This record gives sequence, C-alpha cells and structure tokens, in this order.
Amino acid sequence: MIRSMTGFAALTREDDLARAHVTAKSVNHRFLDVVVKAPQSLASVESRVKSLAQQRLARGRIDVIINLEHTAPPPREVTLDEVLLAQIAQAFEAARDKGLVEGTLTPADVLRLPQVLDIRPAASEPAGVAPLPLTTLVEQVVSEAFDALAVMRQTEGRFLAADLDSRLTTVAGFVDELQRLAREGQTALEARLRERLDALPVEMRGDPAAVAQELVRFVARSDIDEEIVRMRGHLGHWRTLADGDEACGRKLDFLVQEMNREINTIGSKAEGRATEVVIAAKAELERIREQVQNVE
Repeated sequence: MIRSMTGFAALTREDDLARAHVTAKSVNHRFLDVVVKAPQSLASVESRVKSLAQQRLARGRIDVIINLEHTAPPPREVTLDEVLLAQIAQAFEAARDKGLVEGTLTPADVLRLPQVLDIRPAASEPAGVAPLPLTTLVEQVVSEAFDALAVMRQTEGRFLAADLDSRLTTVAGFVDELQRLAREGQTALEARLRERLDALPVEMRGDPAAVAQELVRFVARSDIDEEIVRMRGHLGHWRTLADGDEACGRKLDFLVQEMNREINTIGSKAEGRATEVVIAAKAELERIREQVQNVE
C-alpha cells in the first residue's frame, strides 16, 4: 500500500491530575527513526513511545514532543520536629516557673514557632519516573497522536498513489511505443542490409544461406523483446505492491532502478526513432524515483 512518510499530528488530553500535549511530525527516512523530547520526569516512557510508533509506522523520522502540565496541586506532607518542640516546651515551663510567661503552650504558638512545623511537597517518584496515572495519560495521548499521524500519511499516500499511477501509465505507453518503433527499426535495418547486399557484385555475395543467417543474427542484436517483457513484468509487480497492505516504498524504489536498467538496455539496442522515446521514458522514471522517496 502506498503511504506517505510525511505527516503531522497534535493532540491534547487531560484528567484530574494533568494535561498532556503531544506533537508528532514525520519526514522521509530510510528506516524508522523515532526521536522523543519530553520532560525528565517522563524519561521512563520513551521506550514505550518508540514501541507504539513501531506498531503503526514502518519508515520515516518521527519527532515526538511531549509536554505535561499539572492541573491539580501537588500532594504535600507535614512534618513536626518533636525533639525541637519538646525542648521549646521545656524552656517554656522553666520560664513560667520563673514568672516570665503565663499560660500553656497552644497549637497557635506551635504554628508561629520557626522550624518546628514544616509543610512541603510530598516525596516525589525517583528521577525519570512519573506516577502511573501520568504515564497512562501520556501513553494514551501518544497512541492517539500516532493514529492521527498514520491517517494523515494514508491520506497523503492516496495523492502519491494517484500521481505515481498516472506516471506509470505514461511509462507503459512509452514501452508500447518502443516495441513498435523497435520492430519498425528492425524491419528497416533488414531492408537496408538486403539492398546493400543486392548491390554487391555477384562474386562478392558469398554463400546465400550463410549470408542470410548472418543477416538474421545481425538484425537480432537490436531485438528488445526480452527487455519489453521484463518492463511489463516490473509494471505489473508495481501495481501488485501498490494495491497490497504492506509498506512498499523500498520495493518500489528497487523496481524503478530495474526499469531504468531495462530502458538503458533498450536505448542501446533499439534501431530507428526509439532514442527520443527512451529519453522521455528515462525522464519520467526519474520523476517517479523522486516521488517514491516519499513512500513509506
């Protein structure tokens, strides 16, 4: 199936804890190359992101950018320095015995005492490890982004397929024209050779059977039927690959190289007015080759 390697997707999802935004962009590449840019707290999900990409995409450089924004206040913890509080209470009792203060130590007094009560964010996960709910949210958004990216690449692939099919039809027409011109060229070549042989003096014509055999052998050098058969085979194979379900970019690139090889051979063998058609066919194959570089 013809799918493009070019695509873009951006999605945002949120839950009670955070908002996750994922951008996925893909361009041409010989292989599948996934580059992930994410906060340090999400370092542990990078391997999972690459695995999700491999499940949906076969080729291309995929740049994935993940941003995470907390929507709920982080959990906090309260710590009471009991040793320090006991020391303060002891000092307070001593001061009261001396008449320096009155009353007892109240909770309001404790809140005003520095360094006795500490309110701070709760201990976080180890570096590079996000809480499970956050990783689940991120993986969900990444998965949906890859789905959207695959859909866009399929859509772009349909435009590529239409263009390539049109150009392939043009090449098929060139093949038919080359076959016709080559046969006309062979006929004309044989006629010219016979005229020249007939113009020779009788004593220089040699054995008629041997001359006829050599004439046939010489004309056969310009026969391109084998190349024409292989070209049509490549064209048929192309359409089979393009209609299949698998990614076919590499195979199509190989087929273009083989078709170029056959056209070059035809150009070196064909007689008559085939040269112009060969040049046009090579130009069209070059356009196809450039376009195939975009196919997954």
